[in-house]
Amino acid sequence: MVGEEQKRVLDPEQDAAALKALTHPLRIRLLGLLRQDGPATASELALRTGESSASTSYHLRVLAKYAFVTEAEHRDGRERRWQAAHSVTSWSNKAMEASPGSRAFVSLSRRRQIEHLEASLVRHEADIADGRLGQEWGEPSGINDLMPRLTPESLTELWDVLGRKLEELTTRDAEDPRATQVVFLTAGLPLAPREPDAEPETDAPAGMAASVGTEAGDAPVEDASAEGAS
Repeated sequence: MVGEEQKRVLDPEQDAAALKALTHPLRIRLLGLLRQDGPATASELALRTGESSASTSYHLRVLAKYAFVTEAEHRDGRERRWQAAHSVTSWSNKAMEASPGSRAFVSLSRRRQIEHLEASLVRHEADIADGRLGQEWGEPSGINDLMPRLTPESLTELWDVLGRKLEELTTRDAEDPRATQVVFLTAGLPLAPREPDAEPETDAPAGMAASVGTEAGDAPVEDASAEGAS
């Protein structure tokens, strides 16, 4: 789990310019790559994103201006290396309701997290198929879309329990050589009842979960309860 010192908590009033800077899709992607894969140069990130190095260099400088990234130790003197300044960007959902701009930022961040999940699924399947991950990871891996009925208080409690348990397990596994990076997305999105004359559902069936002894083999991740994060 991420300690408080590794969180960047955004305030929609004090950090309006930083929020606006982070709404650019490429900047969110660059920040995510630095967090996931570690320090990199603009040229290295250009290769990973399919952008020009001039473009990635410009957007990295914008991220640095608003303290999302900092310079990392250089391997040589030829090109600047960048690293993420924090492991998590977080915010209060209630505070983000204050303006259209901050609401748009939350919406964009959530959609980027969904894109990250899709990309991570493709990478996970390839890593299993090509032997980069051992078969022992096949059983506990998975995704669910369970739909429990909860009160606002229970949903908040669920986020708290998940956070504490994840912190406990991360601390326990910190020195275990078998531990590897896990993309763990959770979502708690209440839905209002549909009207009787609403359009038919076109989504995939909900309530699906892989079964590993109990009702999990899933991996929900973090966007919001009292806080959101990306």
